Amino acid sequence: MPLDTRRALAQLLAGPSLDARRHSKLWPALVRDESLVRARLCELFLELVMDRDLQVAFTRRAEVGDLEAPVLLRVAQLTFLDSVLLLFLRQRLTEADAQGTRAVVSIDEMAEHLSVYERAVNTDRAGFNRRTQASIEKIKKHNILQKIRSADDRFEISPTLKLLFSAEEILALTEVYKRMASGEVPTASNAEARDEETEA
Repeated sequence: MPLDTRRALAQLLAGPSLDARRHSKLWPALVRDESLVRARLCELFLELVMDRDLQVAFTRRAEVGDLEAPVLLRVAQLTFLDSVLLLFLRQRLTEADAQGTRAVVSIDEMAEHLSVYERAVNTDRAGFNRRTQASIEKIKKHNILQKIRSADDRFEISPTLKLLFSAEEILALTEVYKRMASGEVPTASNAEARDEETEA
């Protein structure tokens, strides 16, 4: 395997993603040797998720049925606020695409959106603000938010997020969270959306 392709494979394994903007030298190697990279990942019980139009890629655990396979990817627990924030960012991506603009968001906009759910999590204001900042920092850590050089509090939303949520999932989870924000207690099936896992 060529050196640049090996480096692309290493980046995919290190995570959370590989994209043409941040990895301008690795993306061409991945495109060129996609089948080879897929084969190597398959040997590790992993699957390559790749979108050539968006120029982003990441790995996830392959479906192996009843086969006992080792878990090589780090798993990050998502809190309720983490999930709400991801959905908000995903919606902003959709809006930006429709307008043909970059998907940019500020810290204040994210905090304002999450404040709607303060009553839903039933906590004190200071505690809620800490949880809000923790959620924003977690999303930044996983490169979903990429800092804009000229602004300290504004970030561009990574297109990788488009691959993590389908349109159906967005609609379903958004409806659950809207009901929770209005004070409705979720059913057992809906409550599962409060605590999800994502591979990173």
